[in-house]
Amino acid sequence: MQYNRLGKSDLSVSEISFGCMSLGTGHADNTRLLHHALDNGINLFDTADVYGKGANEETVGKAFKDMRQRVIIATKVGNQWRADGTGWDWNPRKDYILRAVEESLRRLQTDYIDLYQLHGGTLDDPIDETISAFETLKEQGKIRAYGISSIRPNVIREYVSRSGIVSVMMQYSLLDRRPEESCLELLRQHQIGVLARGSLAKGLLAGKEPDDYLNYPAEEVERAADAVSALAGPGRSAAAAVRFVLHQPALTAAVLGIRTPLQLVEAIAIAQTPPLTEREMESLRNVNKINLYEEHR
Repeated sequence: MQYNRLGKSDLSVSEISFGCMSLGTGHADNTRLLHHALDNGINLFDTADVYGKGANEETVGKAFKDMRQRVIIATKVGNQWRADGTGWDWNPRKDYILRAVEESLRRLQTDYIDLYQLHGGTLDDPIDETISAFETLKEQGKIRAYGISSIRPNVIREYVSRSGIVSVMMQYSLLDRRPEESCLELLRQHQIGVLARGSLAKGLLAGKEPDDYLNYPAEEVERAADAVSALAGPGRSAAAAVRFVLHQPALTAAVLGIRTPLQLVEAIAIAQTPPLTEREMESLRNVNKINLYEEHR
């Protein structure tokens, strides 16, 4: 397993990391899966307080309570559940973040969070107040580092210029190359790590039946999937698709949603595959016209 430093933090994270949102409700099954991932070199586990109304954090916390020093736990804040449980509202205020972290710490059964991430964000937010909340938590020792989870270039630029974020989690794949336009190089220049989600484009790059995706019609999705498959060989499309993502200099890790033992086996196998050559990368880049952000530029 390759490990990379996350931005300017002291966190060294596995380039293949575990997205916990897909975990089921069976704690025993989750524990076996999480422990198997850790035993095979995966050390970054990403969750959020909103997943399963906190149950996702709870299952991660139970699984790792006796091996806390071996894992890097990332979670997120900003989506506040309504009292009646019908949904959530966006809340990036400092007082809410300072309250919410206490609940995440309790559910995770830990006294610190390695990476605390704002789970979204808009230009209308009280950004300086939000940053102040994260800086306060760092001073208190309740978090080691903080970042944001966002696909909005205009929001990302604000946090790059005004905060001490060490990471940005964003969607990026062969079928979503929007971050290449303005985000990836900006983050690389500022030594801010990128955690990629959606590397398989909802499975469309790993064998799922072709369908429309973002601005790509199904036939262009199929063309991209065929190109990935041709490089990787039968049954190994996921490896080439993720290697395309990790080839970017700004990338720190690909966070893969894992729910089943088979998905974990595939993720571990990706870690053992060699990087793509420049010729292979070029062949993938030329499959379709690159897409660009239409909003939040």
